[in-house]
Amino acid sequence: MTDSQLQAHAASFGAVAAEYDRARPSYPAAVFDAIERLTGRPLKGADVLDVGAGTGIATRLLHERGARVTAVEPSAGMAARLHAVSPRIALVKGDGNDLPFHDATADLITYAQAFHWTDPARSIPEALRVLRPGGALALIWNLKDRSVGWLRAQEERLTAALPSYHYYGAMNVVIEALGDYPFEVSRTELRWERRLTVDDVITDLRSKSYFAVLDEDRKGPVLAAERAALLEVFPDGEVVEPYSVDLTVAVKCG
Repeated sequence: MTDSQLQAHAASFGAVAAEYDRARPSYPAAVFDAIERLTGRPLKGADVLDVGAGTGIATRLLHERGARVTAVEPSAGMAARLHAVSPRIALVKGDGNDLPFHDATADLITYAQAFHWTDPARSIPEALRVLRPGGALALIWNLKDRSVGWLRAQEERLTAALPSYHYYGAMNVVIEALGDYPFEVSRTELRWERRLTVDDVITDLRSKSYFAVLDEDRKGPVLAAERAALLEVFPDGEVVEPYSVDLTVAVKCG
């Protein structure tokens, strides 16, 4: 994907903020338990920046755990949805490549489904600058379990139908970049599943950047074909969608 295509994908979410908020998966409590274990401190009372917060799916969960959380989001459309749903959560326009915060002001910086939209050569030094000594950077990816037959078949269909379809295989390269900085890095994987309708699966797909960048004439037939394929597997319209959460926690040394 070229830089201009990447920018177009990154900018596409504002127009699908409602679909994103309605159908994207949440995160199991075990993710936040693991963050506390790997950082060695509770979320309650911690100063947290949730960067690339989107519509606030992870932000709200951090808030519920007692964190003093500020959402950081570059998209006006996504931020508007976040504010409409969670008006009491602090919200700042910004992105991880240029954090609008003073040095050493955060205990934890989280990226839920967002770090791959940053330039690690900029976002990692920015995290180091803003984190207090002993603070941590937590990178979270909710990944559909493609070892399951229907999800593997879905990926094959989308790869064939959509030129810009991409999966998060590149996140390993992003995470490896942490090794060049003064962090103590831990990584863990957590499994969970959610139950939703075929309609919800289609709404979730609509919120993906590789669909959001297309006009309706392009994406409509692909989504219709996907709905038909899903109903062959789930004729009652009820879907069980398994996930693997990849969590990387990098604790700042010194």
